[in-house]
Amino acid sequence: MKKRIKLKGRIKTYIKFSIYLGFLLCAVDAAIYMLDYRAGILLTGFLIFYFIITLTLYFYNKPVIMNELISFATEYGQIQRKLLRDLDIPYALLDDSGKVIWTNIAFENVIHQPKGYSKSITALFPTITKDRLPDDTGVDEAQYELEYDGCEYVIRLRKISLKEMAEHSDMIDAGDYNGYLIAVYLFDETALHIALQEVDDQSLAVGMIYLDNYEEALESVEEVRRSLLTALIDRKINKYISALDGISKKLEKDKYLVILRKKAIAQLQETRFDLLEEVKTVNIGNEMAVTISIGVGLDGLTYAQNYEFSRNAIDLALGRGGDQAVIKTPESITYYGGKSQQVEKNTRVKARVKAHALREIITGKDKVIVMGHKLPDADSFGATVGIYRVAQTLGRKAHIVLNDATSAIQPLVDLFKNNPEYDEDMIIDSQRAIEIAGMNTVLIVVDVNKPSLTECPDLLRFCKSVVVLDHHRQGTETIENATLSYVEPYASSACEMVSEILQYTYDNIKIRTEEADCMYSGIMIDTNNFTTKTGVRTFEAAAFLRRSGADVTRVRKLFREDAMEYKAKADAVSQAEIYRQCFAISVCTADDLPSPTIIGAQAANELLNIKGIKASFVLTEYQGKIYVSARSIDEVNVQIIMERMGGGGHLNTAACQMEGTGLAEAIGILKHTIDSMLDNNEI
Repeated sequence: MKKRIKLKGRIKTYIKFSIYLGFLLCAVDAAIYMLDYRAGILLTGFLIFYFIITLTLYFYNKPVIMNELISFATEYGQIQRKLLRDLDIPYALLDDSGKVIWTNIAFENVIHQPKGYSKSITALFPTITKDRLPDDTGVDEAQYELEYDGCEYVIRLRKISLKEMAEHSDMIDAGDYNGYLIAVYLFDETALHIALQEVDDQSLAVGMIYLDNYEEALESVEEVRRSLLTALIDRKINKYISALDGISKKLEKDKYLVILRKKAIAQLQETRFDLLEEVKTVNIGNEMAVTISIGVGLDGLTYAQNYEFSRNAIDLALGRGGDQAVIKTPESITYYGGKSQQVEKNTRVKARVKAHALREIITGKDKVIVMGHKLPDADSFGATVGIYRVAQTLGRKAHIVLNDATSAIQPLVDLFKNNPEYDEDMIIDSQRAIEIAGMNTVLIVVDVNKPSLTECPDLLRFCKSVVVLDHHRQGTETIENATLSYVEPYASSACEMVSEILQYTYDNIKIRTEEADCMYSGIMIDTNNFTTKTGVRTFEAAAFLRRSGADVTRVRKLFREDAMEYKAKADAVSQAEIYRQCFAISVCTADDLPSPTIIGAQAANELLNIKGIKASFVLTEYQGKIYVSARSIDEVNVQIIMERMGGGGHLNTAACQMEGTGLAEAIGILKHTIDSMLDNNEI
């Protein structure tokens, strides 16, 4: 049906005014009849003549008037069309399907298409699909950012209802006008983004550079040449920072404050902080290469906040073993380097200081709660037993949080259960621990520094005083607001650290044989029978425990394997896939065993005995999760591989957990991670 344009409003009233006036005269004529019928007859004749003339003129002139109105509207529309056509802002009209039906000159210049382009808007801008257009679902406007032909634009899309346009008109009636158009505006923000980027690039970043092994490196060179080594290191760092148009200021003998532009930090990221490797080239006969740690703070609201970020970043870098760079922003933390094993400290000064601080904290509280990580191993349980002995010696009531004893530590737990020498509530579960926790309770976390991996994460909220003792490298997730934090990645195990603390907490402290066996077991398991990560202090700690009553034969009997566990481990080793000629990947299927994750870790250790294997990965499905145990000797840093997959650990001992993933998919993710890191020279 062909639509007709209908008049409305004042113009409609104006054109019909003469007809309305005729009706008024009819009313007057009726009144005159009551006064004088002869005058009424005369007026009636006049009215008949009036209506004939008026209606004739109305129906004759209406098409003429309509044509005049349409001509005026057309001319007015042409003027508007001309203005839109010449508008500097790129403008176009789309139909309800997204097809271009009209464009102005500015829009045609942007898309490099002639007048009359009539394809879909998606053909021009692939990101603007039909589901992103305004539609009948109530979305009248939309705005998106897009990049086209090297420029950056903001595109605004506005729905224009034809019915609403007619309703707002003073001349025509809406009638049955249906459907809608979509108006498109393009705003070129390339210059604005360039200016904002330039301002952002010029913003200041604060950095801290620490020499990791300053004292040890100086001791490895002749005394007369030590000043030369220091000068060469200073020159190397200052020259590198100056080349980036930055400022470096030496704060102490082994600490530097660095001020750089954010643009320079981007350059450092592109080179993956090659300063870490350049400093190692400084050699004047020193047996030990100098390594540095770098912490950078970015994108803070103030310079003071950037400085605080840099302090947090340098603490993370040192806590992860040094020889790496850490960039901290309000949203994320990024790691670079970390491929070297941290050098063991010869001095025990730090251990003594931490032991005295721990003693002060424990004596200031009434109760002590000790916990390790979920699915505890011998090192975790042995460390909790060592702290338990410290608390008992200092006269404080202590409890160990342990929900489920795995088969790996069950023989150790049995040493204390039903033992008259120990309290019945020595070992408690998480619920009981939360009930005991209070304002005057200190919580000591051992062998873990990630809150989510602790035996009872909720317990961290109930205890105001928290102490952390761990030997794993720190990651992004850490226990915040700890009263005392002693994290030393160079240590072989948490039991080694606790053994040193025991010697300084109380003079001539007495350790029972059960406790010595537990702690010795922890060191032995974490060092793989003293073959991994063992240093002088590791053997000194073992010697202390031996003097305290630990028996090697007794410990060996405690850890003899079950026949089924041994077969499961052997099966995992025999089915290993050699990936890219140097990575061993296998699956441990030990569903019927109580602690399959322990078997997986042991299988990963066994795979390293194969020639040519640089790193091993064993995946175990347990309780709806995939547990990945990663091991290496010295050539590959498995920690950064596991961190990429959401885990962490040490340079040569690490792990991660994956939820909602099948074994086949998890192996695919692992291989993809290895491939990408190898391609980017990250491992």
